[in-house]
Amino acid sequence: MSEESRPAFAAERRERILELVRANGTMSLRDIAVKVRASEVTIRRDVRALEAEGLVDRRRGGVALPGRIGHEQSYSGKSGQCAAEKAAIAVAAARLVRSGDAVTVGPGSTTEAFARELLTRTDLTVVTNSLRVADVLSGATGVEVVMTGGTLHGPVRALVGAAAEQSLAGLRVNRAFLSGNGVSADRGLSTPNPAVASVDQALAACAEETIVLADHTKIGADTMVPTVAPEEIAHLVTDSSADPEVLMTLEETGALVHVAVVAGERGQ
Repeated sequence: MSEESRPAFAAERRERILELVRANGTMSLRDIAVKVRASEVTIRRDVRALEAEGLVDRRRGGVALPGRIGHEQSYSGKSGQCAAEKAAIAVAAARLVRSGDAVTVGPGSTTEAFARELLTRTDLTVVTNSLRVADVLSGATGVEVVMTGGTLHGPVRALVGAAAEQSLAGLRVNRAFLSGNGVSADRGLSTPNPAVASVDQALAACAEETIVLADHTKIGADTMVPTVAPEEIAHLVTDSSADPEVLMTLEETGALVHVAVVAGERGQ
Protein backbone atom coordinates (compact mmCIF):
# COMPACT_ATOMS: atom_id res chain seq x y z
CA MET A 1 0.00 0.00 0.00
CA SER A 2 1.45 3.37 -1.01
CA GLU A 3 1.66 6.28 1.42
CA GLU A 4 -0.89 8.20 -0.64
CA SER A 5 -3.48 5.46 -0.13
CA ARG A 6 -2.90 4.79 3.58
CA PRO A 7 -5.91 5.86 5.71
CA ALA A 8 -3.88 8.13 7.98
CA PHE A 9 -2.24 9.94 5.08
CA ALA A 10 -5.57 10.18 3.22
CA ALA A 11 -7.29 11.75 6.24
CA GLU A 12 -4.53 14.32 6.68
CA ARG A 13 -4.54 15.12 2.97
CA ARG A 14 -8.31 15.57 2.85
CA GLU A 15 -8.20 17.88 5.84
CA ARG A 16 -5.55 19.92 4.04
CA ILE A 17 -7.73 20.02 0.92
CA LEU A 18 -10.63 21.33 3.01
CA GLU A 19 -8.40 24.02 4.52
CA LEU A 20 -7.31 25.15 1.06
CA VAL A 21 -10.83 25.26 -0.36
CA ARG A 22 -12.18 27.07 2.70
CA ALA A 23 -9.44 29.67 2.33
CA ASN A 24 -9.85 30.13 -1.42
CA GLY A 25 -13.53 29.43 -2.12
CA THR A 26 -12.77 27.47 -5.28
CA MET A 27 -9.61 25.75 -6.50
CA SER A 28 -8.54 23.68 -9.47
CA LEU A 29 -7.46 20.08 -8.92
CA ARG A 30 -4.12 21.00 -10.46
CA ASP A 31 -3.48 23.75 -7.89
CA ILE A 32 -4.54 21.49 -5.01
CA ALA A 33 -2.23 18.72 -6.23
CA VAL A 34 0.72 21.15 -6.21
CA LYS A 35 -0.12 22.47 -2.73
CA VAL A 36 -0.71 19.01 -1.23
CA ARG A 37 2.12 17.34 -3.18
CA ALA A 38 -0.01 14.49 -4.47
CA SER A 39 -1.09 13.33 -7.90
CA GLU A 40 -4.23 14.75 -9.53
CA VAL A 41 -5.64 11.21 -9.60
CA THR A 42 -5.28 11.00 -5.82
CA ILE A 43 -6.74 14.47 -5.32
CA ARG A 44 -9.71 13.58 -7.55
CA ARG A 45 -10.36 10.51 -5.37
CA ASP A 46 -10.11 12.60 -2.21
CA VAL A 47 -12.52 15.19 -3.60
CA ARG A 48 -15.06 12.47 -4.43
CA ALA A 49 -14.85 11.27 -0.82
CA LEU A 50 -15.28 14.80 0.53
CA GLU A 51 -18.24 15.40 -1.79
CA ALA A 52 -19.88 12.19 -0.55
CA GLU A 53 -19.71 13.67 2.95
CA GLY A 54 -21.27 16.92 1.73
CA LEU A 55 -18.14 18.93 2.49
CA VAL A 56 -17.35 20.15 -1.04
CA ASP A 57 -18.93 20.44 -4.48
CA ARG A 58 -17.07 19.05 -7.46
CA ARG A 59 -16.74 20.99 -10.70
CA ARG A 60 -14.96 19.85 -13.82
CA GLY A 61 -11.29 20.30 -13.05
CA GLY A 62 -11.99 21.95 -9.72
CA VAL A 63 -13.72 21.99 -6.37
CA ALA A 64 -15.73 24.52 -4.33
CA LEU A 65 -17.39 24.70 -0.96
CA PRO A 66 -21.07 23.72 -1.11
CA GLY A 67 -23.72 26.40 -1.19
CA ARG A 68 -21.36 29.17 -2.35
CA ILE A 69 -23.72 30.75 -4.87
CA GLY A 70 -23.70 34.06 -3.03
CA HIS A 71 -20.13 33.91 -1.75
CA GLU A 72 -17.73 36.59 -2.88
CA GLN A 73 -14.10 35.56 -2.59
CA SER A 74 -11.41 38.08 -1.67
CA TYR A 75 -9.21 39.41 -4.46
CA SER A 76 -6.04 38.14 -2.82
CA GLY A 77 -7.67 34.75 -2.38
CA LYS A 78 -8.39 34.26 -6.05
CA SER A 79 -5.48 36.10 -7.69
CA GLY A 80 -3.13 33.13 -7.37
CA GLN A 81 -5.61 30.51 -8.52
CA CYS A 82 -5.27 29.08 -12.04
CA ALA A 83 -2.52 31.62 -12.74
CA ALA A 84 -1.20 29.80 -15.81
CA GLU A 85 -4.69 29.45 -17.24
CA LYS A 86 -5.48 33.12 -16.66
CA ALA A 87 -2.23 34.17 -18.32
CA ALA A 88 -3.05 32.06 -21.39
CA ILE A 89 -6.61 33.40 -21.51
CA ALA A 90 -5.25 36.96 -21.32
CA VAL A 91 -2.97 36.39 -24.31
CA ALA A 92 -5.81 34.90 -26.37
CA ALA A 93 -8.25 37.67 -25.42
CA ALA A 94 -5.74 40.39 -26.31
CA ARG A 95 -5.76 39.11 -29.90
CA LEU A 96 -9.34 40.35 -30.13
CA VAL A 97 -8.25 43.97 -29.47
CA ARG A 98 -7.57 46.08 -32.56
CA SER A 99 -5.62 49.30 -32.95
CA GLY A 100 -7.93 52.27 -32.55
CA ASP A 101 -10.36 50.39 -30.32
CA ALA A 102 -12.17 51.79 -27.33
CA VAL A 103 -12.96 49.02 -24.85
CA THR A 104 -14.45 48.58 -21.41
CA VAL A 105 -12.71 46.23 -18.99
CA GLY A 106 -14.32 44.90 -15.84
CA PRO A 107 -12.67 43.90 -12.55
CA GLY A 108 -11.06 40.60 -11.69
CA SER A 109 -7.74 38.80 -11.61
CA THR A 110 -8.26 37.49 -15.16
CA THR A 111 -8.94 40.95 -16.58
CA GLU A 112 -5.91 42.24 -14.65
CA ALA A 113 -3.81 39.65 -16.51
CA PHE A 114 -5.51 40.75 -19.74
CA ALA A 115 -4.54 44.38 -19.04
CA ARG A 116 -0.88 43.37 -18.86
CA GLU A 117 -1.15 42.11 -22.44
CA LEU A 118 -2.18 45.62 -23.54
CA LEU A 119 0.85 47.45 -22.17
CA THR A 120 2.61 47.76 -25.52
CA ARG A 121 -0.49 48.62 -27.53
CA THR A 122 -0.95 52.01 -29.16
CA ASP A 123 -4.01 54.04 -30.05
CA LEU A 124 -6.20 52.28 -27.50
CA THR A 125 -8.73 53.65 -25.01
CA VAL A 126 -9.66 51.58 -21.96
CA VAL A 127 -12.65 52.49 -19.79
CA THR A 128 -12.63 50.61 -16.49
CA ASN A 129 -13.93 50.57 -12.94
CA SER A 130 -11.08 48.30 -11.83
CA LEU A 131 -8.31 49.84 -9.76
CA ARG A 132 -6.01 46.94 -10.65
CA VAL A 133 -6.59 47.30 -14.40
CA ALA A 134 -6.02 51.06 -14.21
CA ASP A 135 -2.84 50.59 -12.17
CA VAL A 136 -1.44 48.02 -14.63
CA LEU A 137 -2.07 50.35 -17.57
CA SER A 138 -0.94 53.54 -15.85
CA GLY A 139 2.49 53.33 -17.46
CA ALA A 140 1.29 52.38 -20.95
CA THR A 141 2.06 55.40 -23.12
CA GLY A 142 -0.13 54.24 -26.00
CA VAL A 143 -3.20 53.53 -23.88
CA GLU A 144 -5.58 56.18 -22.59
CA VAL A 145 -7.23 55.01 -19.38
CA VAL A 146 -10.61 56.39 -18.35
CA MET A 147 -11.86 55.47 -14.89
CA THR A 148 -15.45 55.50 -13.74
CA GLY A 149 -16.51 57.23 -10.57
CA GLY A 150 -18.07 55.27 -7.76
CA THR A 151 -17.58 53.73 -4.35
CA LEU A 152 -14.71 51.33 -3.73
CA HIS A 153 -15.75 47.71 -3.32
CA GLY A 154 -12.76 46.05 -1.66
CA PRO A 155 -13.22 42.36 -2.53
CA VAL A 156 -12.84 43.04 -6.26
CA ARG A 157 -10.79 46.27 -6.04
CA ALA A 158 -13.37 48.07 -8.15
CA LEU A 159 -15.64 51.13 -8.14
CA VAL A 160 -19.37 50.41 -7.94
CA GLY A 161 -22.63 52.21 -7.28
CA ALA A 162 -24.74 54.87 -8.97
CA ALA A 163 -21.78 57.14 -9.77
CA ALA A 164 -20.00 54.31 -11.59
CA GLU A 165 -23.10 53.42 -13.58
CA GLN A 166 -23.88 57.06 -14.42
CA SER A 167 -20.33 57.68 -15.69
CA LEU A 168 -20.87 54.88 -18.24
CA ALA A 169 -24.27 56.07 -19.43
CA GLY A 170 -24.20 57.21 -23.05
CA LEU A 171 -20.72 55.84 -23.78
CA ARG A 172 -20.13 53.68 -26.85
CA VAL A 173 -17.13 51.36 -27.25
CA ASN A 174 -16.14 48.55 -29.55
CA ARG A 175 -15.82 45.72 -27.05
CA ALA A 176 -16.37 44.87 -23.40
CA PHE A 177 -14.00 42.44 -21.70
CA LEU A 178 -15.56 40.97 -18.58
CA SER A 179 -14.89 38.20 -16.11
CA GLY A 180 -17.03 36.83 -13.30
CA ASN A 181 -17.57 33.87 -11.01
CA GLY A 182 -19.58 31.61 -13.28
CA VAL A 183 -20.58 31.07 -16.91
CA SER A 184 -23.46 28.80 -17.86
CA ALA A 185 -25.64 28.27 -20.94
CA ASP A 186 -28.75 28.91 -18.84
CA ARG A 187 -27.84 32.25 -17.25
CA GLY A 188 -24.67 33.41 -18.99
CA LEU A 189 -22.05 35.28 -16.97
CA SER A 190 -22.79 35.79 -13.29
CA THR A 191 -21.27 37.21 -10.13
CA PRO A 192 -22.23 36.94 -6.44
CA ASN A 193 -22.48 40.68 -5.71
CA PRO A 194 -25.41 42.80 -6.97
CA ALA A 195 -23.45 46.08 -6.96
CA VAL A 196 -20.62 44.56 -9.00
CA ALA A 197 -23.17 42.99 -11.34
CA SER A 198 -24.88 46.33 -12.01
CA VAL A 199 -21.64 47.97 -13.13
CA ASP A 200 -20.67 44.91 -15.19
CA GLN A 201 -24.02 45.23 -16.95
CA ALA A 202 -23.31 48.90 -17.65
CA LEU A 203 -19.83 48.06 -19.00
CA ALA A 204 -21.41 45.53 -21.36
CA ALA A 205 -24.21 47.88 -22.40
CA CYS A 206 -21.61 50.34 -23.75
CA ALA A 207 -20.14 47.80 -26.13
CA GLU A 208 -20.91 46.56 -29.61
CA GLU A 209 -19.95 43.08 -28.43
CA THR A 210 -19.06 41.41 -25.14
CA ILE A 211 -16.11 39.10 -24.59
CA VAL A 212 -16.06 36.90 -21.48
CA LEU A 213 -12.79 35.70 -19.94
CA ALA A 214 -13.26 32.65 -17.70
CA ASP A 215 -10.97 29.83 -16.63
CA HIS A 216 -12.26 26.26 -16.47
CA THR A 217 -13.36 26.47 -12.81
CA LYS A 218 -15.96 29.08 -13.83
CA ILE A 219 -17.37 27.14 -16.80
CA GLY A 220 -20.70 25.57 -15.90
CA ALA A 221 -20.77 27.37 -12.54
CA ASP A 222 -23.58 29.71 -11.54
CA THR A 223 -23.67 32.50 -8.97
CA MET A 224 -26.31 34.83 -7.62
CA VAL A 225 -26.62 37.70 -10.10
CA PRO A 226 -26.53 37.35 -13.92
CA THR A 227 -24.53 40.06 -15.68
CA VAL A 228 -24.43 39.07 -19.36
CA ALA A 229 -27.14 36.86 -20.87
CA PRO A 230 -25.80 33.81 -22.73
CA GLU A 231 -27.05 35.06 -26.10
CA GLU A 232 -25.21 38.36 -25.55
CA ILE A 233 -21.78 36.71 -25.16
CA ALA A 234 -20.06 37.18 -28.52
CA HIS A 235 -16.79 35.49 -27.51
CA LEU A 236 -15.84 33.23 -24.61
CA VAL A 237 -12.14 32.79 -23.90
CA THR A 238 -11.28 29.86 -21.63
CA ASP A 239 -8.67 27.12 -21.19
CA SER A 240 -8.43 23.49 -22.28
CA SER A 241 -9.64 22.06 -18.95
CA ALA A 242 -13.12 23.56 -19.44
CA ASP A 243 -16.01 21.09 -19.70
CA PRO A 244 -16.47 20.48 -23.45
CA GLU A 245 -20.18 19.74 -23.05
CA VAL A 246 -20.80 23.10 -21.38
CA LEU A 247 -18.73 24.83 -24.06
CA MET A 248 -20.85 23.16 -26.73
CA THR A 249 -24.07 24.43 -25.15
CA LEU A 250 -22.60 27.93 -24.93
CA GLU A 251 -21.66 27.76 -28.60
CA GLU A 252 -25.27 26.84 -29.35
CA THR A 253 -26.36 30.14 -27.77
CA GLY A 254 -24.13 31.99 -30.26
CA ALA A 255 -20.82 32.44 -28.41
CA LEU A 256 -17.61 31.90 -30.33
CA VAL A 257 -15.41 29.85 -27.99
CA HIS A 258 -11.63 30.37 -27.93
CA VAL A 259 -9.61 27.75 -26.05
CA ALA A 260 -6.29 29.19 -24.88
CA VAL A 261 -3.16 27.03 -24.84
CA VAL A 262 -1.67 26.98 -21.35
CA ALA A 263 2.11 27.04 -20.98
CA GLY A 264 3.39 23.47 -20.97
CA GLU A 265 0.44 22.08 -22.94
CA ARG A 266 1.75 22.90 -26.39
CA GLY A 267 3.07 19.84 -28.15
CA GLN A 268 1.44 17.40 -25.76
